[in-house]
Amino acid sequence: MSGRPEPDREQLLAAYAVPERATPRIRMNFVMSLDGAVTLDGRSGGLGDPADRLAMGVLRTLADVVLVGAGTVRAEGYGGLRLSPENVAWRREHGLGDVPRIAVVSAALDLDPRDPVFAEAEGRPLVLTHAASDPVRRAALAEVADLVDCGADRVEAALVRDALAERGLPQILCEGGPHLFGTLIDADLADELCLSLSPLLVSGSAGRIAQGLSQHARRMRLVHALPAGDLLLLRYARAR
Repeated sequence: MSGRPEPDREQLLAAYAVPERATPRIRMNFVMSLDGAVTLDGRSGGLGDPADRLAMGVLRTLADVVLVGAGTVRAEGYGGLRLSPENVAWRREHGLGDVPRIAVVSAALDLDPRDPVFAEAEGRPLVLTHAASDPVRRAALAEVADLVDCGADRVEAALVRDALAERGLPQILCEGGPHLFGTLIDADLADELCLSLSPLLVSGSAGRIAQGLSQHARRMRLVHALPAGDLLLLRYARAR
């Protein structure tokens, strides 16, 4: 075990504070091994530790909505979002609902309406899709979620951001997966990357945190690098 101190919840709330809540912001949150793996045994949770989970709780506390791709919902077994009593109290003190809303991006609508992401949600999730998506699947999901079209025949990243902001959800925490992150990089819409660098070497064939259609070099600037034991909490912002 490392002898380095770990930041507490109050320190992380200050470190990840949002300067202007009305300005739309897409903040990415990922955990990654030292050798670049985004999953361990097929899931990201195996890479994290209590410090990473504490940071995730803080990031969710500061968000208006948690944005996630349909593939990540299936792979990670997303259920309803839960926050600690302390984080719920913080949100109430700052005029926010008890938990952020959840929004799932899905072009194919290959989601089961009985999934925990819908059944366990405190409020109706949003499903962000396009106008040409399958009408039978649309009807089934409309029973458990609010469907929002973000494009005519494909999901457009800029329309996703705008649709959430128009619904009073400008502070967007995106938790993946890599294809959604790649899409946001392609569109130059990733404003921040909050990366937990796990002190693990994994090897194998695990993917990377972003997989886009083409390569783009987007300059980022370091906001903080906080040691949390042997894990490192990194926050980068887009250098525009």
